[in-house]
Amino acid sequence: MVGQSLANGFTKYGHEVMIGTNSKDKHTKLKEATSGKAKIGNFEETAKFGEIIVLAVKGIAAEAALKSAGLGNLESKTVIDTTNPIAETGPVKGVLQYFTSPNESLMEKLQSLAPDAHFVKAFSCVGAALMVNPALKGGNPTMFICGNNAGAKKRVTEILDRFGWETADMGEAEAARAIEPLAVLWCIPGFRNNEWMHAFKLLKKLP
Repeated sequence: MVGQSLANGFTKYGHEVMIGTNSKDKHTKLKEATSGKAKIGNFEETAKFGEIIVLAVKGIAAEAALKSAGLGNLESKTVIDTTNPIAETGPVKGVLQYFTSPNESLMEKLQSLAPDAHFVKAFSCVGAALMVNPALKGGNPTMFICGNNAGAKKRVTEILDRFGWETADMGEAEAARAIEPLAVLWCIPGFRNNEWMHAFKLLKKLP
């Protein structure tokens, strides 16, 4: 759903899009979900096609997905990392369980696996329904990002601007240790009260 929502967002603003799946039986569904506007390919074809890559898979499958895409195909490219390290075990009283420790993040592992790619954590702390042009009380919500490459973060910020978000750059890859757990907090109202239409907002003091 994350990949489909973002694919539709990119096509809405005139980008050429390819969605990657290694399951041929999903091709028709993905074509329908994007109104035929997105091309469909396997992971390797999609990684070669994209100038900007969106990684939208389960956290437990993220490393395998990158390997399947071909690490060389990601070299010098911006990789928007939407993943979270959600464990296979279910939530406890509405609280997701992660397979990472507090002093590590999934994005850091992925950056180490593909050191020549420019990972930027984004879209990891909101649901797919609100990723593109969210209409919420209080104005544009805040998307927290991080990554080691300034140019890649600038490109992602431009995307976020167009998609109706304010961007808060939290620094380098280590900041994913704080950003990824925001998904745990975001999900609690959903699991407890079936409330999913909300996002975070960073408020700042006026000058």
